[in-house]
Amino acid sequence: MTKRRSPQRSALKPLARTILHIDMDAFFAAVEVLDNPHLKGKPVIVGGTTNRGVVSTASYEARRYGVHSAMPIYEAKQRCPEGVFLPVRMRRYAEFSQKVLDILRGFSPLVEQVSIDEAYLDITGTEGLFGAPEKVARRIKKRICNETRLTCSIGIAPTKFLAKVASDMNKPEGLTIILGSAVSRFLTGLPVEKIPGVGEKSLEKLYYYGIKTVGDLRKFSQERLLRNFGKFGQRLYELAEGEDNSPVVVSREPKSISSEGTFESDTVDLHVLSQRIKHHADSVGQRLRRKRLRGCTIVLKIKYRIFPLLAEVILLRRQRIAQKLFQMLPHNYFLRSPLEGR
Repeated sequence: MTKRRSPQRSALKPLARTILHIDMDAFFAAVEVLDNPHLKGKPVIVGGTTNRGVVSTASYEARRYGVHSAMPIYEAKQRCPEGVFLPVRMRRYAEFSQKVLDILRGFSPLVEQVSIDEAYLDITGTEGLFGAPEKVARRIKKRICNETRLTCSIGIAPTKFLAKVASDMNKPEGLTIILGSAVSRFLTGLPVEKIPGVGEKSLEKLYYYGIKTVGDLRKFSQERLLRNFGKFGQRLYELAEGEDNSPVVVSREPKSISSEGTFESDTVDLHVLSQRIKHHADSVGQRLRRKRLRGCTIVLKIKYRIFPLLAEVILLRRQRIAQKLFQMLPHNYFLRSPLEGR
């Protein structure tokens, strides 16, 4: 009697991932132009109308003057005196953001919203439904344009890191594809400042070692990168080899909730400061209650004209945020000391 051999299962290779990064073009400014067509073609700068605060978004017309996000408003006015400066209307932008997310979910349930104007979409294995990745991207761009009258740029790659880099390459209305054999060629010439996590200090250190591109980075062994850059060296090594298994996370718990603002003019009035802090505390408390969350730490940040940004960490027990803040305000050295002697 012979025994029947059970059929051997062939090892299935996992599908190569296909990740899209969708980035709306000059989002806040584009919405403002949509709501007010008279602004079309003008340098629109969203962030505020006074010299306080920073630029949230600049239209492409304003960027020709050197205006960019996070630039102080007063500097943007110096660079672009003809600019149209508008306040932020976050609720309006959120309406459009939700419309875009709804469109993306029509192509895959794996949607990760990174911010109000960008998201990742994992379309791995959907070719039978929607066609090749390029076709999917073009359909997404067309639907976003038809349903919101806004434009976006899309990057397509096997990793989130590369997809994000790709989406920024041919703005506005760009579509950049980095798949298959193109990945290695693309990485070789990629400037190291494009690597996520590379800031001013790490960039200075990379330049010190003669590393200006990912191609240069590949010349260094894993051991040497670990020795010179610590844990970040491992991340650099993986990204240089095109390795990034970061999943598209559909939902994530918020790690922090914040509220902040800028005075139109400097003040050393402790009563005014206290009232503004109370306003921010109430705002954060309301949002926590809506989400049914409870905070355990308060970080109070105050910036003075001639002092750097100061921050104090306050641990909560069972007290309310506003209650805890006002218990420490009257005698708080952190709040008072920079004002003394003025």
